[in-house]
Amino acid sequence: MIREYQKDDLDDLLEVWYHASLVGHPFLDDAFLNQERENVAKIYIPMAETWVYVREARVVGFISLIGHEVGAIFVDPNVQGQGIGRALMDHARALRGELEVEVFKANRVGRRFYDRYGFVLEDEYIHEQTGQPALRLRLRGR
Repeated sequence: MIREYQKDDLDDLLEVWYHASLVGHPFLDDAFLNQERENVAKIYIPMAETWVYVREARVVGFISLIGHEVGAIFVDPNVQGQGIGRALMDHARALRGELEVEVFKANRVGRRFYDRYGFVLEDEYIHEQTGQPALRLRLRGR
């Protein structure tokens, strides 16, 4: 079930974010991940429109939108490959139509998902905070 984020979801959401980040971003160091975990809670979630995927009363995935930007989409690694990410992206697409996203070039899990979904490369650059190559992808509206 997809529903709007509620403040009580934060702990589950952060657990999903952290464990999925370890899988998708093994190239990022602990200091950066720890800082980002705090930023997710205090900066990113409050400024975004966030939708959660709930299974058995627990958040197992989420997507955060800032305008047409997918600021975050994460699914618990234990349930990846079960259509949760696609359902969340379908929901975002129904809300916004055209979408953009930033993904680290080294994030093979995320890139594979975006490729299958139909995102196309718009730009490649260096992510300032990490020095990692990053890609800006776009999904045209229907």
